Amino acid sequence: MLKYLLLTKPNKNYKMNTVENILERISNAKQLDFGTIFSDSIELFKKTWLQGFLLQIITILIMLPLIMVIYIPIFTMILAQSENGYMDPDPFSGFFEGMSILYILFIVVAIFALTTLSFVLNAGFFRIMKKLDFNETVATADLFYFFKAKYFNTTFLLMLATIGIAICAALLCYLPIFYVMVPLSFFTLVFAFNPEMSVGDIVKVSFKLGNKKWLLAFGLIIVSSILAQIVGMLMCFVGVLFTAPFVYHPTYIIYKEVIGFEENSNTEIIE
Repeated sequence: MLKYLLLTKPNKNYKMNTVENILERISNAKQLDFGTIFSDSIELFKKTWLQGFLLQIITILIMLPLIMVIYIPIFTMILAQSENGYMDPDPFSGFFEGMSILYILFIVVAIFALTTLSFVLNAGFFRIMKKLDFNETVATADLFYFFKAKYFNTTFLLMLATIGIAICAALLCYLPIFYVMVPLSFFTLVFAFNPEMSVGDIVKVSFKLGNKKWLLAFGLIIVSSILAQIVGMLMCFVGVLFTAPFVYHPTYIIYKEVIGFEENSNTEIIE
């Protein structure tokens, strides 16, 4: 029987990345080489380092207001006490007793909101990463691609799912944290390239991919995180702002090799 490949552009009316199609591709995924993935990550990082740096700066700028709101009242009380020449614990006790519930609630809500914003920014960064990987034009505004009302419910529910899974893993003597950290790391990726999926499908695909490539992904995440921190500290610590986003690249390469992208896929016909 004659076999041949016919390369064509995918039909725009054909939805290639259905959940069933993606799950099938994950099940039939080829073996991936640690060294190759790591090398490809470094090559891609050479293209994305500037956008990664902007991601870190924007994230810090978003966090600054919360940090100021949380710590300014405390610092103000400390300064007021220092002017008197001694530290009286009574004002601090009264502050935390009177504001404990509201203060803790505010911090929890604020942290949740910031985590959601970080999630959305990271999803935008993955889109930029993909564009640069395929030599497409990018703009800084692409980081804010998912800052749209139609994505609010999905991102909100995904963050609730992430927190719920992490809490359950922590309650089980923390060891399951090492397992779930890999599937959780794919949440943003799956959402970034399949924002039309339901939350349940995103979770299902992420865990399927995480289970399939758990050891590879776990090793790459650990090695890339350590390398990013070491290189960043060697660059007078400020370099961490440039190197920290490197940890996102290996998981992106794994997603690319296992699932791929609809608009960059070719149709394979075999006879």
